[in-house]
Formats: sequence, C-alpha cells, structure tokens
Amino acid sequence: MPHILEPAERQPFRFTLNTDGKPHRVENVLAISTLVVGALAFVCGFIVSAHVVASWLGALGFGGGLYVQYISETTPQRSVIIAGVVASFVGVTLGIAHGGFTP
Repeated sequence: MPHILEPAERQPFRFTLNTDGKPHRVENVLAISTLVVGALAFVCGFIVSAHVVASWLGALGFGGGLYVQYISETTPQRSVIIAGVVASFVGVTLGIAHGGFTP
C-alpha cells in the first residue's frame, strides 16, 4: 500500500453547477436568475417603501424557482435554486407585511 504514504494531489477548487459532466446552460441560467431575483426580493423586503417591488419579485422568484427546481439536473443547481426560493419567500412575505402588491 505505498500509495497511502504519498501525499494526495489536491484538485484546485472550481465551482461548477455541471457536476455530471454535461452542459446545462438553460438550467444554469435559470438557477442563477432565481438566486438573483430572490436576493433582490430579500433586500427590497427590508425597505418599507419598496414593498411593491419586494412582493412582485418575491412572487416571481418563488413561483419561477419552483419550476426551475422541477427541471433542474444536478445537486449544485438545486442548492442554488433553494437559496433563491427561500430568499424570494422571505422577500414576498416582508413585502406583503409592509403593504402588499399595490402601492
């Protein structure tokens, strides 16, 4: 067992959503879009005067994120999508609490 005594070569860290080796361009764009929309809804949810934006972005991110989760291919995509869906949910609930969908 001489291979155990040798130091293992470490691969440099490389973030990828395509862990299965196949390109999933549409799914990757949708996953990142869900995360961005969720982050925007989350931030706008804490601004009382931006309750309309937070409500609509949160609803769009939540509904769209559920669809993207349905068509996702890899686990890293699903992790990014869930972060976006949760942020969208928090954004929409804060937006509704501050005034809802209408100005």
